[in-house]
Amino acid sequence: MVTFSFSNLFIAFAITFAAGLATVLGSVLVFFSKTPSPRVLAFGLAFAGGAMVYVSLTEIFNKSVAAFSESYGGKSGLILATITFLCGLLLVMMIDRLVPNPHETLDPDDPEFQKHSRSYINRVGIMAAFAITAHNFPEGLATFFATLENAAVGLPLAFAIAVHNIPEGISIAAPVYFATRNKAVTVGLCLLSGMAEPLGALLGYLILKPFLSPAVFGTVFGLIAGIMVFLALDELLPAAKRYAKGHETVYGLVSGMTVIALSLVLFAW
Repeated sequence: MVTFSFSNLFIAFAITFAAGLATVLGSVLVFFSKTPSPRVLAFGLAFAGGAMVYVSLTEIFNKSVAAFSESYGGKSGLILATITFLCGLLLVMMIDRLVPNPHETLDPDDPEFQKHSRSYINRVGIMAAFAITAHNFPEGLATFFATLENAAVGLPLAFAIAVHNIPEGISIAAPVYFATRNKAVTVGLCLLSGMAEPLGALLGYLILKPFLSPAVFGTVFGLIAGIMVFLALDELLPAAKRYAKGHETVYGLVSGMTVIALSLVLFAW
């Protein structure tokens, strides 16, 4: 069984907790500004998407291959890592089908938004919180295990997820604050949704702790790689494209990949 020191566990959990808190930042933006600059938001979302795809396919997937290979040999390791990667894609696809994640940011100043009653808008916000919370569980597990095994991989992934969580916070806070005008309730709902990430990490670790082995790590990393790639392609890049006015999406995508690639090279030294 693989074991970790308390300091490693604490660092991994703290980083996962911080990434989840970014959801609250989205609510703060709703309070103090109308909407973030669409072009900046497009660049940021694409940056996070590029970072997620790069670190998932070059680092996390390879860690799955290495972990499986340690137990079953090189050829079998690649086969098993590929299978778990595809299972990760299917898993989050099923979650997305069962609990659709709201992909549109709701702007309280939009005339279409204001046509609906406050009670209806409030329900929209609560449903957004529920959907985002369901999606945050696997994200928290991904951040935690990636950081636990190697902080050089976990930190960039946590940063990408944190950037991704900001517009999610906005999509919860905008309708709830418009309907209730209650900052405490709005922040509280965003906080509960964001805390699904450290909760997912904690539950995942407690469940898997007695069984941790190279094969289990291979499975976890394969699933994580699939989940992160799906999230980037299904949520981050389409959202970035909606906000973009020019080439912000591709610039952000390439920048995210470049920064993560350089950071991994520097950490390798």
